[in-house]
Amino acid sequence: MFISRPAPDVVALTDAVPLPGLGFRPVNAYVLYAREPVLIDTGLRASSPEFLDELWSLIEPADLRWVFLTHPDGDHTGSVFEILDAAPGARLVTTSPGMGLLARERRIPPGRVLTLNPGESLDVGDRRLLAFRPPFSDSPAKMGLIDDMTGSCFSSDGFGAPVTTADLLQSDDIGAVPEPDLIAGQRLWAAVDSPWPSGMDRDVFLSTLLPLRDVDPPVVLSSHLPPAHHKAEALLDTLANAQDARLHIGPDETPLRRMFAEMAPAHP
Repeated sequence: MFISRPAPDVVALTDAVPLPGLGFRPVNAYVLYAREPVLIDTGLRASSPEFLDELWSLIEPADLRWVFLTHPDGDHTGSVFEILDAAPGARLVTTSPGMGLLARERRIPPGRVLTLNPGESLDVGDRRLLAFRPPFSDSPAKMGLIDDMTGSCFSSDGFGAPVTTADLLQSDDIGAVPEPDLIAGQRLWAAVDSPWPSGMDRDVFLSTLLPLRDVDPPVVLSSHLPPAHHKAEALLDTLANAQDARLHIGPDETPLRRMFAEMAPAHP
């Protein structure tokens, strides 16, 4: 687990998933020190004990007020129930589809949940967090946030990409990632995570990128990429060309089993 401060009032908790043949998939959660502190996503299940140790070293459970889930995928919900148990004053924020999906695992009392839709905002005392649907959204439950005080954009899976080496996980900025690798990684991510744009009318597809182009956030904090400072336009330009990428077809049985074997821990 790597701890960093990528933007004003923000601490990132960075974990990673190894991807044999590709490198590593960053997995970021964020603590936003607003007047009413917010945790954005809750890490990987496999790393939950370490994640919780680091989280409670950054903020007291009694001080946490909001737990925002960008969507209920397993790499975003790893410690959500433990956090809600430990922080009785915190409310979970997600979409209604997100709440429905999460409830399949455990019911959360309605009084502890606030549902939020894209275009709505969350008042956290000293600022408002505007909810939006990230580009290349692959789920009706997926949502990002823009901090109206600092402009920081928490983009969920939007703009994600694998990085080739472990040291890049600790980069202060995506400028540390070689540009060809970054572009290839983002196009691969888009093809795997959200293949639907390949069948869209191009003008309609490009229009989905306009809201973030208009905002031009000073920093993009993706769930799966190092921080991107003053690079929103370049990130959006990469996605604008993602329709031209080849559709991704995953490995068949033999290479998939080889990949699992490489990921398995070694035994003496």
